[in-house]
Amino acid sequence: MAQYAPFIQPYIEYNQNGWGPCEVPELEVPYQPFCKSDRLGKISDWMVPVQDKKYSSKYASTFGNNSQYAYFHEDDDATFHLVDGNNLRDLKPYQRNRYRPNQRNNLRGHGRNARGNTVGGGGAGGVGLGGAGLGAGNKYSKGRDMRRGHMGRRFIRNAPVRLRESSVMVRSDWVSVEEIDFPRLLKLSLPHIKEGIDVATCGSLEYYDKQCDRINVKKERPLQKIDRIITVPGTIDDPIIRRLSKTMGTVFATDDIIASIMCCTRSVYSWDIVIEKLGSKIFLDKRDNAQFDLLTVNETSLEPPQDEDGFINSPQSLSLEATLINHNFSQQVLKLGDQEPKHKFEEPNPFEAPGVELASVAYRYKQWKLGDDVVVIVRCKHNGVMKTPGGELQFLSIKALNEWDSKVANTVEWRQKLDSQRGAVLASELRNNACKLAKWTVEAVLAGSDQLKLGYVSRVNRKDHLRHVILGMQQFKPLEFATQINLNMDNAWGVLRCLIDIVMKQPDGKFLIMKDPNKPMIRIYEIPENAFDSDDNENEDTSEDKPFTK
Repeated sequence: MAQYAPFIQPYIEYNQNGWGPCEVPELEVPYQPFCKSDRLGKISDWMVPVQDKKYSSKYASTFGNNSQYAYFHEDDDATFHLVDGNNLRDLKPYQRNRYRPNQRNNLRGHGRNARGNTVGGGGAGGVGLGGAGLGAGNKYSKGRDMRRGHMGRRFIRNAPVRLRESSVMVRSDWVSVEEIDFPRLLKLSLPHIKEGIDVATCGSLEYYDKQCDRINVKKERPLQKIDRIITVPGTIDDPIIRRLSKTMGTVFATDDIIASIMCCTRSVYSWDIVIEKLGSKIFLDKRDNAQFDLLTVNETSLEPPQDEDGFINSPQSLSLEATLINHNFSQQVLKLGDQEPKHKFEEPNPFEAPGVELASVAYRYKQWKLGDDVVVIVRCKHNGVMKTPGGELQFLSIKALNEWDSKVANTVEWRQKLDSQRGAVLASELRNNACKLAKWTVEAVLAGSDQLKLGYVSRVNRKDHLRHVILGMQQFKPLEFATQINLNMDNAWGVLRCLIDIVMKQPDGKFLIMKDPNKPMIRIYEIPENAFDSDDNENEDTSEDKPFTK
């Protein structure tokens, strides 16, 4: 047997007369009587490095300086250091509290970069998401934003969290396929995607009125109501896509659907896209009577519009107002009527109807190869055309930014700053509408537009949402503007390819891509074929009227 260490039984004292030890060792322990009201000596103080004169004896022992329990900082400071408070010793205690609001204002002025939506870089047209218009040399950003931002920031911090509603009600019979958060999507990349090839061109375009470039704040122009219809049919309802799907392509969609997917990491509000997989074909479409075609207003702002039904500044009212402004503006800046012959493409507009005057929109059906097995066909659009001094044609994407109430939105006053500090105005719009501007840029890049025309439209009176004026125009080259606003097209193509690969692995059926209303996340569901066919689903839509025809 192995040899083990012997077990020695410990000695246990037993007190027969009471409890506790039987014998007390003889040690010289100093003792001083004290009560609960006595102040003990200070051990350490990490908050106040300088003693307050008013309470200079706060940590002094009541037993005198000769007490064995008294604390002496001089004796201990030479050998014990944890916190360096030299920078704070020059300030008096009441001065330290004075500087705290300014620190919060600094966070207000520079903290918007946490979303990635602040703008930067550049001059007259060079404003991007890196910090343009809000840099150290901008007097406006240092002054007004910091002065006005403190109270608003504190209000947001103390305000209760409001849960946004989902764009569509998730039913119990829907099967969750995948959940992808935005940090994962931002890491994706699909480089070296060549420019798309035209497979069909349809419609006709009117020429841009160059006199509109001279519009400014002093020479403002009223926004007119143009009685033209713009049709926005879905992917499956497009006869050209149905024809092309028989001979080419694996993925079919429209430019606004593709742009929503590519720019999903910048979105805040909820949206959804319906997917139908039939063998090797995938169709990306939108729901009927959905709000997908409506433009958002101040979606990425720190203080988004409040949810108040019937109020002219509610998100739904502002969305409808911005959509109508964009439609009327894109037609007003063109030479309407017979002023100049239209530029016609190979095929007529596939959505023409007898007795209906359609808006000036031309469609390009373009093809991209995202690998050996994925061929994407997208319906893109132009809004106008213009001739250069050399006689070359340039195709335009025309959009409108709108000002509704600068005081409520806490933005730049356009009538005061648009002519003198256009960079600051555009910086504010890029911060508050980062997703919308990114989608417009993607649509212009996909269509191959030579110019992206941005108009500045404001209310005549901030309490009247029916009358507007045009205050200015600005133009950009889409690819250059994408670089300035930090829009990475390689990442955009990577996000699209990732979602396509997920759907490709699924069996044939119907699916739904939805942006989570309250989390930075994309969810993919497998849904029944008749998920949106019943009347109950129509009642779930948040909008009863739609400014476009199907």
